[in-house]
Amino acid sequence: MNKDFFAARKQLLEEQQADLLARRNELVEGGNGVYNRMQYPVLTAAHTPLNWRYDLNPLTNPFFVERFGINAVLNAGAIKWKNKYIVVPRVEGVDRKSFFAVAESDNGIDNFRFWEYPIHMPSTEIPDTNIYDIRLVEHEDGWIYGLFCTERKDPAAPIGDQSSAVAQCGIARTRDLVEWERLPDLKTPSAQQRNVVLHPEFVEGQYAFYTRPQDGFIEAGSGGGIGFGLAKDITNAEIFNEIVIDERKYHTISELKNGQGPAPLKTAQGWLHLAHGVRNTAAGLRYVLYMFMTDLADITKVIYKPAGYFLAPEGEERVGDVSNVVFTNGWIRDEDGQVFIYYASSDTRLHVAVSSIDRLVDYVVNTAEDGLRSAASVEKIYTIIDNNKTLQPEATVEKKSLTKSRANN
Repeated sequence: MNKDFFAARKQLLEEQQADLLARRNELVEGGNGVYNRMQYPVLTAAHTPLNWRYDLNPLTNPFFVERFGINAVLNAGAIKWKNKYIVVPRVEGVDRKSFFAVAESDNGIDNFRFWEYPIHMPSTEIPDTNIYDIRLVEHEDGWIYGLFCTERKDPAAPIGDQSSAVAQCGIARTRDLVEWERLPDLKTPSAQQRNVVLHPEFVEGQYAFYTRPQDGFIEAGSGGGIGFGLAKDITNAEIFNEIVIDERKYHTISELKNGQGPAPLKTAQGWLHLAHGVRNTAAGLRYVLYMFMTDLADITKVIYKPAGYFLAPEGEERVGDVSNVVFTNGWIRDEDGQVFIYYASSDTRLHVAVSSIDRLVDYVVNTAEDGLRSAASVEKIYTIIDNNKTLQPEATVEKKSLTKSRANN
């Protein structure tokens, strides 16, 4: 293969990626008023550096072939650090192994660039097979912590079973997002753990964790929802008493599973939580995002929880490796109260939605909770309609008999 072919192909890919990295993102107008989506994903597999994927030596790669394929860039932890918007996504190779990498942006909505090297995350005595879905927390103890899912093959799996696994919470900490100190995995009373998040402040002088207890790798089983527990020592973290603070319930958006997203944000009214809920459908599992608020004095007490989902997959977001899914494990609150919500769609790409603390608090506090029955949902609509009529005193519209029949239902 001649050098002209190599050079031409290299130049083409470099130009295509340069255009992608420089693309400006645009706010999508309309929506529900709580947040605005952005037009383009902020990170995809195509955003990963060419020198991660290609051998750039024409002697050893004369056809300019991809030597390490990237399948997806998704579920990212996020943090504002040194005046940069930092995301640490799950980067999944075509070999199905995931790793972490740091990407930064000046504005939080576009022009994300990956740092030179992916994160070299140390292993424990029992090496991880796969790591993913890191939550970044700048804790009041001065460290930046990364809590993530660590997956290993289930040693009790029957011969021939190559899919059974054990999930636990891996813990690492850093000062600079480059060098990471790996700590022992979190110990809890539950058989398996996913979606574990560290609270940013001490609670009763201890480290506080949001957990998701589950019986198996996929099924929550007897795990009742989002859990909570305290550990005295982060360097050998163990939770002895795990309680459920946000329960799964029948015929809701989180009847099958639910889990904490990023660490909650502290506001004057309470702690704002962003989580994901899962239900089963004829087309498979559907993941959506929802919100709730816990009390400032007692962070295990849910004081507001709007009904239904906060954000669900729309349009092209519905299609990907695992379709009909949105997932989040990172958001950033800016100094001016703006909030950047980083969410992945269909286990394939990373997006951002933009809101504010004021809008999110208004949504959580003033949106009715789930009445758990169809009749209760209809009552909510009647209340909104009737309240709106008071804004038009000149309108004399007679209520239909259906309105009068509500008292009999």
